[in-house]
Amino acid sequence: MRKILIIAISLFLTGCSVVRIDTSNIDNILKVILTKNNTLYNQVGNGYKYYVPGGVTYIDSDDLNDVLYSDGVYYYLYIDAINYYYDVNKKYNSDDNIYYSKIINKSDGYKYNGYLKIEKKDDLNYITFIYNNAKIEAVVDDNKLNDTILNSTYILSTIKYNKNIIKLMLDDDYFTNKIGKYNFSSTKGSTEKFVLKKDK
Repeated sequence: MRKILIIAISLFLTGCSVVRIDTSNIDNILKVILTKNNTLYNQVGNGYKYYVPGGVTYIDSDDLNDVLYSDGVYYYLYIDAINYYYDVNKKYNSDDNIYYSKIINKSDGYKYNGYLKIEKKDDLNYITFIYNNAKIEAVVDDNKLNDTILNSTYILSTIKYNKNIIKLMLDDDYFTNKIGKYNFSSTKGSTEKFVLKKDK
């Protein structure tokens, strides 16, 4: 695979330096972006906001589920406001039987705990990326895999929650009968309501 280098101006990442990201290495993408204090945002939802990287387009929202799109790839973003509000610390297990499986731990210098897994089926990669009380799922070809991970990492790392608004939503029974929808205790079965298809 051709080695691709992206130079990200630190206005986004650090505010004072230029950071070079080797996007041919998923571990490096995670380490560089998820250990920085990313504060930009350009998308606001109910009780949360985040940054949508250049080249990625916001498509639609359904409660706390957003759909984004870039270069033939749909990103399904799920916001877990309940676990954020109650500060639930989830535990994740790696899976050595799939293409890529990584547990993201605060003890390793990351800001939050999380999990990234990539399962290969036929010629597609099924991505499940949990971080910062949110999850992104996507299905991509090999040639778009690393760019999708890069964009997802930026999105998840910039999510900021408004606890006061989330508290009002809880007090107003906003989450009544929706708790299961936003519970990420399992990384399976979250996309059955979406039709994931390979764009030509």
